[in-house]
Amino acid sequence: MLSSDHADHGRQHQSRFRVKVMLATALPFEGGVLDYLMAGEDRPDGHTPEIGQIVIAPLGQRSVPGVIVGLSDDDLHDKRLKPLEGYSDLPPLSPELLDLLRWVAAWTMAPVGAVLKMALPVKDALLPPKGQKAWQPAQITDLDSLSDKRRAVIEALQEAPPMTSADAALLAGVSKAMIAAMAKDGLLEQVTIPPEDQTTIAGGKAKDAIPSVTLTPAQQQAADEVKTALDNGQFAPFVLDGVTGSGKTEVYFEAIAHTMAKGRQRLILLPEIALSPAMQERFKSRFGDWPVVWHSGLTPAQRNKALRRIAKGDAPVVIGARSALFLPYPDLGLITVDEEHDQSYKQDDHVPYQARDMAVMRAKAEDIPVILATATPSLETEVNIDQGRYQRLQLKERIGTAELPEMAMIDLRRDPPPRQQWLAPQLVKDIQSVLDAGKQSLLFLNRRGYAPLTLCRTCGERLTCPQCSAWLVVHKRDHALHCHHCGHRARWPEECPSCETEHSLVPCGPGVERLSDEVRKLFPDARQAVLSSDLVTTPAALAAFTEDVLSGAVDIIIGTQMITKGHHFPDLKLVGVVDADLGLAGGDLRAAESTWQVMVQVAGRAGRSGEKGKAVLQTMAPETPVFKALMTADRDAFLAAEKQSREIAGMPPYGRLASIILSGRDEGKLRESGHLLGQHRPHFEDVSILGPAPAPMAYLRGRHRIRFLIKAKRGVNVQKIIADWLKSVTLPSSIRCQIDIDPYHFM
Repeated sequence: MLSSDHADHGRQHQSRFRVKVMLATALPFEGGVLDYLMAGEDRPDGHTPEIGQIVIAPLGQRSVPGVIVGLSDDDLHDKRLKPLEGYSDLPPLSPELLDLLRWVAAWTMAPVGAVLKMALPVKDALLPPKGQKAWQPAQITDLDSLSDKRRAVIEALQEAPPMTSADAALLAGVSKAMIAAMAKDGLLEQVTIPPEDQTTIAGGKAKDAIPSVTLTPAQQQAADEVKTALDNGQFAPFVLDGVTGSGKTEVYFEAIAHTMAKGRQRLILLPEIALSPAMQERFKSRFGDWPVVWHSGLTPAQRNKALRRIAKGDAPVVIGARSALFLPYPDLGLITVDEEHDQSYKQDDHVPYQARDMAVMRAKAEDIPVILATATPSLETEVNIDQGRYQRLQLKERIGTAELPEMAMIDLRRDPPPRQQWLAPQLVKDIQSVLDAGKQSLLFLNRRGYAPLTLCRTCGERLTCPQCSAWLVVHKRDHALHCHHCGHRARWPEECPSCETEHSLVPCGPGVERLSDEVRKLFPDARQAVLSSDLVTTPAALAAFTEDVLSGAVDIIIGTQMITKGHHFPDLKLVGVVDADLGLAGGDLRAAESTWQVMVQVAGRAGRSGEKGKAVLQTMAPETPVFKALMTADRDAFLAAEKQSREIAGMPPYGRLASIILSGRDEGKLRESGHLLGQHRPHFEDVSILGPAPAPMAYLRGRHRIRFLIKAKRGVNVQKIIADWLKSVTLPSSIRCQIDIDPYHFM
């Protein structure tokens, strides 16, 4: 509380306050805070303002959520002062969360209001839910005069509480139109019933009601380490480092079970929303109840309900994508980041942040343990282990009799596929052997669509997106060209847009749809299924796909990176990587590391049920160090070499990177702005600034883009350097400036 003076309750009820409100908006006004008028009579409990209290405030022609962060000493009677519009019934944000949000804003150099918006993402969920319109029977003296259906409605409702139109129709076995007609005729009376209870949730079973599981000695040792930290109530970052199929999920489920009796909330972060149905099922089979889920695929009603449950502390376990990290948990007790190495945890737009690192910072702010689970730790995590910041919990073997798959490599220079095909003869033989044995195969190609490029055979024109400097991807399912960056879609042209030659355009290269056609020709009797975000677009569709595979209705799976994470298919014996070189193209800082991670993860789908599996990598460069490390299973040597090369180059995690992207629709004005900013670049001994230069994606969503790349030693305060630099120039209002601290995706 900001005030403890409650001597005169009546006068307090009429008191007025000038409060400082941090607004959940990206508008970059000073500190993200504006002053508002708060009238005591508007408060349902008559209390004085409370730090962290959630409110709704007017801003221009709209209203936005905000949080009270202080009282103002300025004139209470300032005519410009606007009154607050609403008060949330949810608990106030904790001081720890408010401090974390400010820290995240300072680290990412984003407006603090944009960070607060991630904690309060749904305005409608912040206010008390409104009562529902319902119906009850009116006073009727002559039931016999009614039709049979109308009489059935009255009799059903006489024995039930007031109901909504939908529920009343369902109970009486009539249509909603019948309910509306009866209301119009005065046979039903409208009443308002309290809103549906949105806080009752499964998942809070007593500890002794949770079924026990038998862990291996290594699993038990890892679980005991986490339990000790939970009992001590302290910040402790663990890296649960286990080979694929070693039972990492059961270890952190055991930690969740340990906290059930304590009543605190637990958060499990996943890198992809597509993984949530499988994780929900595993959670339910272990604990008997459903967790709350949070991701962008929820409907508005689902998001409202989930956020209220979370904020009231009535969601014991939450499974979510990275956006779940900043939600207002009133009593968070444990965070798990599954597949911590996955680059999907890096957000590039709005507030660019790395959710894995921010999860560690939230755990530190809440003084609770955090588990980073992976079979392929990121280099950043490895260095944190080396430097004693994180504790490694290792699972070196698969569960039961399952063994890691045999690794094999096909040199495409010596054993190439036939022309216009993508599977080498040896891989085709391996697939046929698995089919003959009645088992399943997986072909991995991280390219959506049918073909990544369309080329004119006459003039060589490559079809590109009109809004981006990117090739248009052919999608056979809708006979169209798609841009995977901005969503542009165009019909397949009958003639080349450059030379106007008819029927001269040809798709080049394979995507999963084209690979599917090849598999259908090579193995006409095999049943296949394709897993791609273009084709499997909803959790229900993913669940159906998974059920088909588990039931044995699929012989050959074809998938993009969606297939590499979290799936357990017992009959899968062969994994074929169609283009292992794909991730090494483009000169990305983390190319070798991410290629190693993807290859290990996708290979790990094979042989998880006892019978040894096999993983085959097709490559044009078998001498590449990452492939040698995969063939020899020498993880330590590969990671040591990667660390050494990064350290010598002063690159993350041993050095720091930041990027400044300027973008605008007027290319000339953008060049002038880049030149102006370049002229004012700062000069420091341990800092080098490259640019301005065209960004790797020089044209995106209709805007031209140029980039400055800042490279510095680890201890340099890059944020202060950038802030002072940008203050030295005034850019045109039409030029956007995006800052990315520790960039991952160099677009």
